[in-house]
Amino acid sequence: MGTPDAPLSADILRASTIGPLDDVDPGGTPGFDGGKSAGKAIRKARGKILADLQEKLYAGGRIDDRRSVLLVLQGMDTAGKGGIVRHVMGMVDPQGVSHSSFGKPTDTELAHHFLWRIRNKVPAAGQIGVFDRSHYEDVLVVRVHDLVPQDVWESRYGTIVDFERELVATGTTVVKVMLHISRDEQRDRLARRLHRPDKYWKYNPGDVDEREFWSSYRTAYQAVLDRTDIDEAPWYVVPADHKWYARLAVTELLIGALSAMDLDWPDPDFDIEVEKKRLAAS
Repeated sequence: MGTPDAPLSADILRASTIGPLDDVDPGGTPGFDGGKSAGKAIRKARGKILADLQEKLYAGGRIDDRRSVLLVLQGMDTAGKGGIVRHVMGMVDPQGVSHSSFGKPTDTELAHHFLWRIRNKVPAAGQIGVFDRSHYEDVLVVRVHDLVPQDVWESRYGTIVDFERELVATGTTVVKVMLHISRDEQRDRLARRLHRPDKYWKYNPGDVDEREFWSSYRTAYQAVLDRTDIDEAPWYVVPADHKWYARLAVTELLIGALSAMDLDWPDPDFDIEVEKKRLAAS
């Protein structure tokens, strides 16, 4: 097991390193050989580091630092996207977080380029933006259900890569996470929703219908990883059958991304000593 300072390496989860989805165990914990209690404790401790880094990012954005972070979360229903938002992003200052969820496009959105609604939600300076589902729906759901001709969705891979390179060039660090859940674990999570009155609201009968397309979704996700995992905006495959591990892994991915930005507290735009005297005399 890694040390509490670095419980696991992001490199081991990189799509180009971890291998084809068919070879990745959704119940595995790559790079971490501790159990649930250890993983949760380490995530909590590392959360303080994440919060400090995020506060520096937010503070810089309030002054003149135009940088931001975009966390893209993709995965089958019940893969744990909402849990990542609550348990990972919940450890940082909500003022510095923007959350967007992209479901079925509205008529207005359909009247525009498929990236129109995405561009409207990119994070502002100093923000960590979270996309709970994203522009990748337009090469996942759209492909699986033949919602547009093949030549249309085929062209979108290149458009997406260009878009993400544009984001990076203008100061946004992009971290893309595919939460890799097994079919059996998804069934169990859906079943739990049917046995708990406080979870009925989360149950969608359509999720059962989508299970019939599991193989097609696996093929579509593999194509996404193969065609859009670029160094500027890498994909990470995070086994998601263990929620505690997925949350720990995403915490580490964000810490790594923020640390690489070499953040620091912004310099004041006022004279500190003068303000001390003014305050004391007030």
